[in-house]
Amino acid sequence: MTNTVPSQTVPSTISDVERDTGVAKETLRVWERRYDFPRPLRDPNGERVYPIEQVQKLRLVKRLIDLGFRPGKVIQYSAAELQALSGKAAGSGQDPAAPAPELQGYLDLCKSHQMEALRRKLSQALLMMGLKSFVTELVGPLTTLVGDAWASGQLATFEEHLYTESLTVVMRSAIFAMPQANGNHVNAPRILLTTLPQERHGLGLLMAEAMCVAEGAHCISLGVQTPLLDIVDAARVQRVDIIALSFSVAMNPRQVLDGLAELQVRLAGAAELWAGGGNAALKRRRPPYVRVFGLADVAGAIAAWRARHAALAVG
Repeated sequence: MTNTVPSQTVPSTISDVERDTGVAKETLRVWERRYDFPRPLRDPNGERVYPIEQVQKLRLVKRLIDLGFRPGKVIQYSAAELQALSGKAAGSGQDPAAPAPELQGYLDLCKSHQMEALRRKLSQALLMMGLKSFVTELVGPLTTLVGDAWASGQLATFEEHLYTESLTVVMRSAIFAMPQANGNHVNAPRILLTTLPQERHGLGLLMAEAMCVAEGAHCISLGVQTPLLDIVDAARVQRVDIIALSFSVAMNPRQVLDGLAELQVRLAGAAELWAGGGNAALKRRRPPYVRVFGLADVAGAIAAWRARHAALAVG
C-alpha cells in the first residue's frame, strides 16, 4: 500500500532535501532501496515527499558521513543516537545539547527570538575583542553551534535565519568601518568572494571577507549563488588576483569538485582559487589547483601571496 502525505503537513520534495542536506537525489534513492531509509511519502502526483523528522535525521547522517562514517553504519540509528555520536565524533567532549557556557547566552537569545538583544551582545563582544578575534574565537564556534542545533531540530529554520541576519548586520557594519585597501596598491591583493550557484549559505563567506579586509586586502563581494560564468566575467573585469569561495557541509561534494574544476579551466590561470568551509570535498579530495584555508589561516595565506607577488615583480 502506498503512503500518501497527510494534508496538514508540509513535507519537503526530493529537491528540497538535496538542497537542505547536501545528499544527492540519486543517493537518497539508493539509501531508500538499500537501507529502507529515508521512507518518503507520496504527494497526489505520486512524487516523493519527506516529513520534517526524516529531513532532520538525514542532516545528522550527512554530518556523520562528513566526519568519516559509512552510511550503512549509522543510517539505522535514531536521531538521538546520531546526535550523540556526532558530538563524540567531533571531539566535543560534552553533551551536544549543552553548549559551551560562553556561547549559551547567544543561543538562548536566538531561541527566545530576542534579536535586538542578540545584536547588542554581538556588537559589544566585537568592540571588546577586535574584528579578527571576534571572527575566529566567537563567531566561528557560535555558528557551528547554531548549525548543530538546526541539524538536530533544536533550532527551527526561521530561527537559524534570524541568527544569520543578526550576525550579518553586525559584521557588515564592522567591515564597512575598516579602512578599505586601495585596489590599485601593489601590496593589496584583489579578492573576489562568492559562492557557487548551489551554495546558499553565506556566513562563511562573510567571515572570510572580514578576515581578508583586516589583513589589508581589497575585497569585492558578490554574495552567494553566483553563476559560474558570471564569476569568471567578474574576475576579468575587476582584475582580481584571487577568487575565494565558501563551501558549507550542506553542498554536495560532487558539485563542489565539478564547479572548481570548471572554474580552473575557464580562468586559465588568470587568478588563484582559494576555498574554505566544512565541506567534505575540501578535506578528502582537495584539488591540487585550489588553496584551502581555515579562517585562522587567512593572515598567513595573504602574507604568502604578498611574498609570491614580490618575487614575481623582482623576477
